[in-house]
Amino acid sequence: MADHSVNASENASKYGAVVGSKKILIVLTALNLFNYIDRYVLSSVLEPIKAEMNLTDGQLGRIATAFMLGYFVTSPIFGYLGDRFPRKFLIAAGVVVWSAGTFLTGFAATFIAIVAFRTLIGFGEASFGAIGPSLISDAYPPIKRNNALTLFYLAIPLGAALGYVLGGLIGAEFGWRHAFYWTGGPGLLLAALIFFVREPKRGESDGGQSICNGAQKPKPRDVFSLFRSREYSLVVFGYCAYTFSMGALSYWGPSFFTRVHGLTMQQASGFFGPALLAGGLIGTMGGGFLASLIAKKNRAGYAMVLAGSVLLSVPLTIGAFATSSVVTAMALSAAALVFLFVSTGPVNTVIMESCPVNLRSSAMALSIFMIHFLGDLWSPEIIGRTADACGSLQKALFILPGAFFIAGILWTCLAITQSRSHVRR
Repeated sequence: MADHSVNASENASKYGAVVGSKKILIVLTALNLFNYIDRYVLSSVLEPIKAEMNLTDGQLGRIATAFMLGYFVTSPIFGYLGDRFPRKFLIAAGVVVWSAGTFLTGFAATFIAIVAFRTLIGFGEASFGAIGPSLISDAYPPIKRNNALTLFYLAIPLGAALGYVLGGLIGAEFGWRHAFYWTGGPGLLLAALIFFVREPKRGESDGGQSICNGAQKPKPRDVFSLFRSREYSLVVFGYCAYTFSMGALSYWGPSFFTRVHGLTMQQASGFFGPALLAGGLIGTMGGGFLASLIAKKNRAGYAMVLAGSVLLSVPLTIGAFATSSVVTAMALSAAALVFLFVSTGPVNTVIMESCPVNLRSSAMALSIFMIHFLGDLWSPEIIGRTADACGSLQKALFILPGAFFIAGILWTCLAITQSRSHVRR
């Protein structure tokens, strides 16, 4: 009878843990959806903002730089705090700040005001981006972690697509300012969702390696020691090159179709949004589960998928930028997006698993700092200023396949490193 009671208690505990994990994943994925809606709504209304404020392409790129500056500068701070203090409060504060920044962008009367509000959005999103994945990693064991993170990151293509589509539709019907009112407002209410989930202990899903005393809390020098790991360095620097191109592609994509192929703002956003959604869903889901399948036999499975997918995107992006046919450009762009989103889940899984459990928030924050400092902090403005200099956005975009190729080479080196490690084991 006693054994039966013990078993019943254990089963109830396991059931509660599973339900709690699912609730964490659902709530954080919902918040991540609005994270990316608010981030990408700007790209759909760049052309009317440019016309109203008489801005250059370089200035439009500077708006993206302002967001990334706020995002990557504060990420290490939130990562440091996330490894030491309750994470739910930090996430809730971030959601409120980024939503307020989005809403206020609709009131911006000058270029400086837009830059300031986009910087504010970066502050808020840094908290969520650095801390959210660590909650999921602590809620799910290694065998289920990549699939959970893959589902979490499905919000990227879905949110980005909704940002493009909603921004294009609302902007065409009511003006570009209303796009920010309608997408920023809901987030101010959604912040409360995070308080309805249980925060897992740090390391809870890794055999009980929870951080329960001060001696185990990481010190600043521990964070910087992450780069002593060859795997962490290769995945992060490859991610930097990938983010450089992905950031500029997502920012300038609708404008490319508007200027080069003559589509209207609504048509360009109407194509790019659904293409991003379809490519993101197929790529993220397919890549995540394929990587998990390969990784069961070879721990380099995640890196193999990273390298192969981004290298396959290189000729597709070159063709999309080079063709004079709008249909061909659309088809190649959509195909490229599928392969580019394959890396979404696996790259973050490798980051989480290449560091100690008590450094997960810091490792994610440091990776966020690096990929934006060396990546899309500069790339939208570099493309914009290159377009100003050569008189062609189309020519400027050919920089991007080169950076994708560099990412592929670094991730190939990562796969080789992990394969050798797997053989030794």
